[in-house]
Amino acid sequence: MSRPPIAPRHILVVDDEPYVCDAVRMMLAFDGHVVETAANGKEALGIFNKSKFDLVITDYAMPGMKGDELAASIKVISPTQPVVLITAYAEMLKSGENPLTGVDLIISKPFLLENLREAIEKTTPGKAATKA
Repeated sequence: MSRPPIAPRHILVVDDEPYVCDAVRMMLAFDGHVVETAANGKEALGIFNKSKFDLVITDYAMPGMKGDELAASIKVISPTQPVVLITAYAEMLKSGENPLTGVDLIISKPFLLENLREAIEKTTPGKAATKA
């Protein structure tokens, strides 16, 4: 079964585990997306401030700045910026009393390319890639 083509997006991927960043970058590049990576929230904010992104995908549990804190910081800079959180704690976070400010969608780890595709379609429907 073939999938409909999806317009390439400019995506920032943030995870403190280099192999996760590499794996997500490769999966997204397979679909033609332009992907930049950051190892932590501080690095991600520096990259985010220098370029335009269609989507930010961030891990939740990172040292220094958790993913929801990064999402909230990004929303201060760009309130309409879509942010997807990837985490092994998805069910706990979804059922928690405190909603995650700035997070548009949560994906459970482990995830598949199809989960990323669905997240891209839900958070950036019909969008073409933003020039860097």
